[in-house]
Amino acid sequence: MFTFLNKAKNHTSLDWLGVDIHSHLLPGIDDGSPDVETSLTYVDRLEALGLRHFYATPHIYMELYPNTAATIQSALDRLRQQLPPGVQLEAAAEYMVDDTFETRFTDGKKLMTLPGNHVLIEMSYIAENARIERIIFELQVHGYKPVLAHPERYLFYHGHLGRYEQLKRLGCLFQMNILSPTGYYNPQVKKAAQYLLKRGMVDFVGTDLHHQKHLTAIEKFVLSGEAHGAFKKNPIKNSALIT
Repeated sequence: MFTFLNKAKNHTSLDWLGVDIHSHLLPGIDDGSPDVETSLTYVDRLEALGLRHFYATPHIYMELYPNTAATIQSALDRLRQQLPPGVQLEAAAEYMVDDTFETRFTDGKKLMTLPGNHVLIEMSYIAENARIERIIFELQVHGYKPVLAHPERYLFYHGHLGRYEQLKRLGCLFQMNILSPTGYYNPQVKKAAQYLLKRGMVDFVGTDLHHQKHLTAIEKFVLSGEAHGAFKKNPIKNSALIT
């Protein structure tokens, strides 16, 4: 009975995830949490779902959020000072693949990465970056492991689902947003998420938490037990980053 109850509990928590590798918990530096108080509320509610380890990944996007290692570290330090005992918070970044991105990891410059030199990248939702294949290659040449954030959300792939296989063959890893299989974003994103999940192509899961509406939807999905079931047939590697 004890084993059964523990198993049931895991199905209605995020214990299976281990660590959230994509969130916007740091206060006041992008379109995520606006202040420390809000960040602490988000952390408290995610901890209630079974998460105690987080990588905040604020946007680095020169046109809107020109963050640097210094601005990110400052926000991280402010939030860490007030975290409850036992909660681990670290920081990487979510890099927009724009015209300036390649300059960020050349000439000895270092990107802010997840463990194992995994680097989280994103593109515009409207149009694929024409150099994405080259950038994936260059990242690997420089010792990075590229992780494409929420590939299911890019509109330009919805009519070209085979493009996902092409990116995978190039060595790009995929991070899916936990809400994508629910239809939260839109039916097209749900369909793309189902395509990737059915083929076991999802490597990482992230909350991509920005605001209260996200959090409420995540709580509903997790507590229903459906979140665990949605991802259980994929080789989710989150926990491997902290072991």
